[in-house]
Amino acid sequence: MKKILLDTHVFLWWIDSQKHKLIGEKARVLITDPRNDVYVSAASTWEISIKKNIGALLAPDDIDSIVEDKGFSKLPISLFHGEQAGSLPLPAHPQTGKEHKDPFDRMLIAQAQSEGMYLMTKDRAFSAYAVRLIDAEK
Repeated sequence: MKKILLDTHVFLWWIDSQKHKLIGEKARVLITDPRNDVYVSAASTWEISIKKNIGALLAPDDIDSIVEDKGFSKLPISLFHGEQAGSLPLPAHPQTGKEHKDPFDRMLIAQAQSEGMYLMTKDRAFSAYAVRLIDAEK
């Protein structure tokens, strides 16, 4: 059994019939395996809401209900998660060379680390952190 935290884009791919195919076969098997616990973070809901509000993302309303309908578990943000995210190093992003400062990514990394989860993502920048990753595209 694995505890898997979905990166925001993986969750959005999962709920979008057009983008669902972007998730690799191995990743799909892990998500649908009833022995695994699959989580969506409150940080993802926050990120989706902000991006929708500024017009940078089209996404459905009521993410809370969608998470429940898909059978995923909700992961709240704790004070400990906040401390962990704030203390993560700022390694250079492998593609841009800039420091990886995305607060949503940092929160997901901190949550996965502190909760003993695998983080399912396509983001190569996460490999700079001590976090167990699952490639969403495989």
